Amino acid sequence: MTDETTAKPHRPHHWRRDLVELAALFTAVAAADTMADTVVHGPDGPVLLASSAAALLATTAFHTWWARRGGGRSHAPPPVPATTAPAAPRTAGPAERPRPGTAADDATGTALWRMRTTVRDEPGSLAALCTALACEGVDILSLQTHPLADGVVDELLLRAPAALAARDLAGAAAAGGGCDTWLERADAHDLVDVPTRVLNLATRTALDAAELPLALRRLLGRCTIRSVPARSPRSGGAPAEQVPAEGVWEETVMRLRDPSGGSITIERPYLPFTPTEFARARALVELDARLGPRVPPGADVLTLPEGNEITIRRAGAEDLAAARAMQERCSAATLAQRYHGPAGDADRYLRHLLSPRFGRTLAAYTATGRLVALGHLLWDGDETEVALLVEDDWQRRGVGGELLGRLVDLAVADGCRSVYAVTRSSNTGMVAAMRALDLPLDYQVEEGTLVVTVRLAPAPIPALPPAP
Repeated sequence: MTDETTAKPHRPHHWRRDLVELAALFTAVAAADTMADTVVHGPDGPVLLASSAAALLATTAFHTWWARRGGGRSHAPPPVPATTAPAAPRTAGPAERPRPGTAADDATGTALWRMRTTVRDEPGSLAALCTALACEGVDILSLQTHPLADGVVDELLLRAPAALAARDLAGAAAAGGGCDTWLERADAHDLVDVPTRVLNLATRTALDAAELPLALRRLLGRCTIRSVPARSPRSGGAPAEQVPAEGVWEETVMRLRDPSGGSITIERPYLPFTPTEFARARALVELDARLGPRVPPGADVLTLPEGNEITIRRAGAEDLAAARAMQERCSAATLAQRYHGPAGDADRYLRHLLSPRFGRTLAAYTATGRLVALGHLLWDGDETEVALLVEDDWQRRGVGGELLGRLVDLAVADGCRSVYAVTRSSNTGMVAAMRALDLPLDYQVEEGTLVVTVRLAPAPIPALPPAP
């Protein structure tokens, strides 16, 4: 829409008009002086004065009658006509085309996309990008800006016609001045605005220390997150490399100091991190550090088919002594099926497994307070592993199956698309528990080691790499 403003013209100063006005002034003074002399000294002075008054009254009456008759120029606004002629039709611009998803687009449907593109940091660059996308019938649902040293990364959530391919979207972004464009299919979860999503992640992290890796993954998209303890059991307890307190950011890799010791490494090879994302990740880690170790309270008491009651709750570092006592009661064969190696290595992994930084652990206690089973949901990069350890006397009594079902439910709530379990091929109890989930399973056997993968959701649509 354009607004028209009429500027007042410049009126030059005219010296001729000033001379005329000055001459009229002198003429009026002379006429007044003559009139005064005539009235005072002339014999007909009173008659002339009365005649002048009568003429003035007559002129005033005539002017009033003429104004009421309408012969004069009125200063009132013109009357509004009773009917208005229809405006001439005009061609709709790109921004006025029907929005995707409305009646004009019902025949083809729509699709949600996440787009990142880099534009110049100058006025009008965003407007050019939006106009180019609008020309393709694309609706921008949300927008984030990530300032860079030599430009701005715009992250957009788009609703586009379903028939519009990813390369067409990338081409539209390029026509609008965007470069290094990246595209990925989105879903309804991406419709939540960024401040709300960040606050939800902060709340979940504040309630449960195990949420930090998941919160980072939800914040940064598809990425690989690895937690390295301060002293890794795999390295024989040797101290891990220290990370500076402010963290390290190198294009597609971020390394942050873990508040519980060690470090957190985040990798996203397909899309470089921005300074804004690095600052957000650091803020979440700082929140976790200020709150300290925490495990949400709550426990469920279940009655097994044989009549025994067990209590299932989240486990943490405070359960380390009970876990060591349970392992001492387990046979060497049970420990070998769980840890895939010598039974002597089991104790070295317990502190690592009970740390909320590496996943979630469920513990099963009897009515007398004896720990009889542990179930682990472990973050393994961008994958998730489930593992069970059940004391020999409590195997095949439904305890392991109960723990496994709850772990899978946690994985689904965390947005995991699959979980896997590694055990000995002879561990028929674990296989039976996995089959009881009634979910799609994939089996891989190699040299006596069995890997069972549970598929929880369809595989994601791969992202379109940045345009060269």
